[in-house]
Amino acid sequence: MPTAPAPLWIVTGPTASGKSALAQALAQAQGLEILSMDSMAVYRGMDVGTAKPSAAERAAVPHHLIDLVPPAEEFDTARWCSAAAQALAAVQARGRRALFVGGTPLYLMAFFKGLMQGPAADPALRAALERREQDHPGSLHAELAQRDPVAAQRIHPNDLRRLVRALEVLEHTGTPISAQQTHFAADTWQRPCRIVAVHRERDELHARVKVRTEWMLDQGLLEETEAIERSGGFSLTSGAAIGYQECRDFLRGRYKDRTELRNRIRRNTHQLIRRQSTWLRRLPGVAWLPGSADAAALHAAFSAEPPPSAR
Repeated sequence: MPTAPAPLWIVTGPTASGKSALAQALAQAQGLEILSMDSMAVYRGMDVGTAKPSAAERAAVPHHLIDLVPPAEEFDTARWCSAAAQALAAVQARGRRALFVGGTPLYLMAFFKGLMQGPAADPALRAALERREQDHPGSLHAELAQRDPVAAQRIHPNDLRRLVRALEVLEHTGTPISAQQTHFAADTWQRPCRIVAVHRERDELHARVKVRTEWMLDQGLLEETEAIERSGGFSLTSGAAIGYQECRDFLRGRYKDRTELRNRIRRNTHQLIRRQSTWLRRLPGVAWLPGSADAAALHAAFSAEPPPSAR
């Protein structure tokens, strides 16, 4: 009987939890290669706002699934899953072990539980929905709340890309997208994996977000946003990234000053953390580590016997 494949290792957690630094330490100690599971790190030039690994970190540990496309190009979950499968195969062909790192829930669920086979993109419908939202902000979320309340509860009112996709699926299939993603709730995984999440208390996370936001603005987040706008602009997906979306609004004169810009970024990051944390608490088979854990503790968590729901 063939032996089952070794489970893949995943480090996740809410924004500002410290998961990337912890994963970097483990990868460097164990000779692993990191596969980024961050939906915004795929965009070239979006460096400060996504807190991409530094040149020194990339020199110490090979990183994959970063800087794949320009910000003006759309990049969806299906494309990421395809790129991730290729990157994983290449890492394994070299006899190395991959470490998935990031906080994008849809990427994790689609790659490890299976991608929903929904309808193809409809550019005309998408453009019409985007124009409607531009003319009447909040209208798409209100419509989704009536037609697919489960999906509306999961999708933030400002997440235009996911709102458009949910309504697109409804129009083309007549079935709510939430009903088509039921396999995400199953205990089984198409790809065996071990998931370790980094936990910090709410007040600590908020303090770290404050420092993180100040650092990003000091490092030139606003200037980076201006440069992208001048050199091709943002796609619907990349333009919704927290930090960049607020900087774009600031550049359009929608905020009175930089203090409001800073506060908007922090507020929206806090909301993202709440959504990420809620999702993680519902996910079965997760091993939790405190933010103070080191690489040895992370390695021990991966090596421990997993609960039945994670097998």
